[in-house]
Order: sequence, then C-alpha cells, then structure tokens
Amino acid sequence: MSGANILSRLKEAIVNLDFEESESLAKEALAKGVPPQEIILQGIGRAMEEVGKKFEASEYFLSELIVAGEIGKEISQMLQPYMKGAEIKKIGKAVIATTKGDLHDIGKNIFGMMMEAAGFEVIDLGNDVPAEAIVDAVRNHKPDIVGLSALLTVTMVEMENVINELKKAGLRDKVKVIIGGAPITEDYAKRIGADGYGKDAVVGVDICKAWVGNK
Repeated sequence: MSGANILSRLKEAIVNLDFEESESLAKEALAKGVPPQEIILQGIGRAMEEVGKKFEASEYFLSELIVAGEIGKEISQMLQPYMKGAEIKKIGKAVIATTKGDLHDIGKNIFGMMMEAAGFEVIDLGNDVPAEAIVDAVRNHKPDIVGLSALLTVTMVEMENVINELKKAGLRDKVKVIIGGAPITEDYAKRIGADGYGKDAVVGVDICKAWVGNK
C-alpha cells in the first residue's frame, strides 16, 4: 500500500474515532518511510478538518470532537521521537494561546502540533490567557507570529484586546497575528486588525509558512 493510501486510511480512522486502527496506520506509515510531519499534516490534520466540518454540520458533537482531538494528540506524541530524529529545520517562531475566559484548547493544540511539524518553534501559553501574558511572551520570546484561538463568541472579543495591547507595547509591527476558532470569520479578522484568519489548522499553517517564507 502506498504512503498516500495509508494516510487516507489514517484520516478515515481518526474521523471514525478508531484509536487502535489510527495508531496501527500511523506506525505503518512510518515503516513505509512517510515523514512524521507529513503524517501529522496529511493524516491527523486533514482528519481534524473533516471532524470540524462534521461538528459544524451537527453530525458530530463536542464529545466526538474531544475524542478525535485526543486520538490526534496521542498519535502526535508517538511521532515526536521520530520528528526529533528527522531534525526538522526551524523556519520561524510562534506564540500561541487561547484567549482569556476560554478553556477550549483542542483547536489550538492541533494548530500548535501542526506548526511544530511544519518546522516552527512553538511557545504554547495554554488556555484562558490574558492579553498581558501574551504581550509579555512576545516581548520575551520575540516570535514571528502570534496565533490566537477562541471557541466562544464571548471570548473572541479578547483577540482585539490582545492586538490593542501589542500596539500599546510597541510590538504590533514586530509580529504577524493570525486568529481562528469556530465563531471567527475573515471579516472579523480584518475588523480587529489581525493579519490573517485560519478557517482551520491546515489553512492556518499554510498562511504562517507563507509569511516566514517572505521574510
């Protein structure tokens, strides 16, 4: 079986919430010589994109979303030693966080995992992170990118607060800001002055790669 076929089956196994099959296919992909970052991007990443669509269409509920996220996390942890062995070149640095008041971190975790696989150094501040802490992280770590996630409409307003605080600190022009999450739209990103909007983690990573590639 080709690497592409294995990754396609891996995607389906994750979407079907089958951990044992997902783990087996990830190991099979490694044995076939598929790079671990490709397993994450084309297997786990595409699966989470499909799970997200099912969630938005009310075909899946929060429990399925969480299970799929946990499967993705488990497989990515299994792949970590192989990724280190591959010595993925760091192409940029990103600070990521879920905004203040929001405890949901599945989307942010998947984005961070895929960013690392793409070659970024990722500083993950966690969830429920106040704007001041994000500004401090930008000041201390000097990232190329700040990634903000929110799953709730009541917490997405914090994204604008983060951007305003970056401006006050004189750091806004030092970083690109990308935002994402279920309630976020491209129009909202433009309105609050974000540089980009990731409708899903796969698109978000592609945008970030383009940014650092144009430095």
